[in-house]
Amino acid sequence: MTDTLLAQVQTKAKREWWRGAAIYQIYPRSFYDANGDGVGDLAGITDKLDYVASLGVDAVWLSPFFTSPMHDFGYDVADYCDVDPIFGTLAEFDTLVEKAHELGLKVLIDQVYAHTSIDHGWFAESRSSKDNPKADWYVWADARADGSPPNNWASVFGGPAWTWDARRSQYYLHNFLKEQPQLNVHKPEVQDALLNVAKFWMDRGVDGFRMDAINFAMHNPSLADNPPAPPSNKPRTRAFDFQLQVNNQSQPEIPAFIARIRELTDRYPGRFTVAEVGGQGAEAEMKAFTAGETHFNSAYSFSFLHSDSLTPALVREALEHWPDEPGMGWPSWALSNHDAPRWLSRWAPAGHEDAFARMVMTMFICLRGNIILWQGEELGLSQVEIPFEQLRDPEAIANWPLIQSRDGARTPMPWRKDCVNAGFSTASPWLPLGDDHPDKAVDVQESEADSLLALTRRLIALRQAQDALLVGNLTVIEAASSLLVFERVHEGQHLLCAFNFSNAPLDWQPAQPDRWRAVRGVNGAEIGLLPPFGGLIAERIA
Repeated sequence: MTDTLLAQVQTKAKREWWRGAAIYQIYPRSFYDANGDGVGDLAGITDKLDYVASLGVDAVWLSPFFTSPMHDFGYDVADYCDVDPIFGTLAEFDTLVEKAHELGLKVLIDQVYAHTSIDHGWFAESRSSKDNPKADWYVWADARADGSPPNNWASVFGGPAWTWDARRSQYYLHNFLKEQPQLNVHKPEVQDALLNVAKFWMDRGVDGFRMDAINFAMHNPSLADNPPAPPSNKPRTRAFDFQLQVNNQSQPEIPAFIARIRELTDRYPGRFTVAEVGGQGAEAEMKAFTAGETHFNSAYSFSFLHSDSLTPALVREALEHWPDEPGMGWPSWALSNHDAPRWLSRWAPAGHEDAFARMVMTMFICLRGNIILWQGEELGLSQVEIPFEQLRDPEAIANWPLIQSRDGARTPMPWRKDCVNAGFSTASPWLPLGDDHPDKAVDVQESEADSLLALTRRLIALRQAQDALLVGNLTVIEAASSLLVFERVHEGQHLLCAFNFSNAPLDWQPAQPDRWRAVRGVNGAEIGLLPPFGGLIAERIA
């Protein structure tokens, strides 16, 4: 064994499995339908785990599959510890975990701790009276003297964040849909109940959690009004956009609750937690929620998820928020997800989609932190335009046509070009497939050596083989209008990563070019030349 290979083996043996991991996000409704009802399910995921493993990723992240009335498609949980029948059974979940582990895949699941479904048994008891054992498990408040809500807080999905409940003659808080009442996570008994949920799933073999909207987990008990947001050039389509959310979220007590979660997950070796933290001031909260060794392992960055364009300056700014410093948390990156439009449609110049996708995928695997691929990104799927009459997304329906529907990124995976519904289901799918998606189906791309799917597999394999890409430090060398160059360094290994964001060639080469050898080039890139949308990974050899 060479000294370099020995050092790589030793590094991988020492590091946590999740540090530098590639994670594949699966939206169960849209991945694969095994029972032919038009909706994806757990058995369908199990059927396709060999495909996921073939990508070379370390883990799968499953969006919610819990019992739910599906007002927000699973993010309104009616039973945290059971599977909704539309997705299958607990036994089928256990089978999924067992097969994933046999394939070397970790399994991460969503945990939604800020709110439940209005149909949850906890809420049924809480709303029944003002003096029952769970009366204050949710956020209740009296009306103002004129009967209006207790303050000005607004819902993310539009309208006020309060709904009147005649049973209690009070308002209850909901930061999202009125069917998603806010838990009072300040209360230790509520925290205990949520920790028991985490324990339930870890006892079933789950390897970690993605913590949904965790900065919404607590409110200011004083119920003070939110102040107005300062003037902005950004469009405001909801009352929520006119406020600074300083009282209905992002409270200073949240890190102490996070510490309780971490104390629990640390009892289970190898478990991983990643926080979803969005909104104003997200970077500071992400760092607070991941600081040191007593909080979440990582935070899920929104830097790219809703940006209208991808520029070297944007990448530089995002990366420099997470320097390799003592006590600094570990970032996780995503370019799209179930809530954000597909990046290819947001960013790719018309007529250059294929070359652009290859460059962006190469850049993505070079980032310092975890990388989270949204299902179908490896195929280059585009955002689907869903007509109003076929929308399922409650936020888009409520704000039509001023916001882009989340449904367009949630459409079914295309598996086989020449099958009905591109092999996703034998029944009419819950959302329509994109018109161009069958041509990008898995079976089509697996037969093409130069497809984006094939490139993604090669890139992930390269990342897995290079400690500098997995855990190395990152230094941005240049972030000009079209050129991004950064270096990844770990224990004597130096990798240079250079990308041309334009459709014109760039005459670029590193200092002392004879000291570098190309490891991977896309779109014809080589040392000394970055063609249109060229991407290059080079290793220092002297």
